[in-house]
Amino acid sequence: MTGPDLFASFRRAEMLVARSRPLDALQALAPVLDSQPDDASVQLLAGRAYLNSAQLTRAEQAFVRVLDLDPTDHYARFALGKALHRQGRLPEAHAQLKMAAAMDPRPEYQEALGEVRARMALEDD
Repeated sequence: MTGPDLFASFRRAEMLVARSRPLDALQALAPVLDSQPDDASVQLLAGRAYLNSAQLTRAEQAFVRVLDLDPTDHYARFALGKALHRQGRLPEAHAQLKMAAAMDPRPEYQEALGEVRARMALEDD
């Protein structure tokens, strides 16, 4: 695929994720992932599609790869925290969500952090 074709595939995958069609998005994104595996934006989009299709291990791997490439990506930390939370890995999720909220105190980050804290408190009882 050429550059313009890859860009079109990436944009199509973005649109499909936005329309809640993560499996179709992953199909559109496949050639981009093959061609650009070290592009943080490509991995981030793949991670979102994996998370939205409940492929939690693959989502985790994609978000970890984004953080390897850019440790300051607060959204990748938030999404990684969500993936870990859904896997029941609460202490790991808490650490990632706490960092995301410290980096950028968005309401959705604070809410996710609160959910994990509440679940951890219930499990401690």
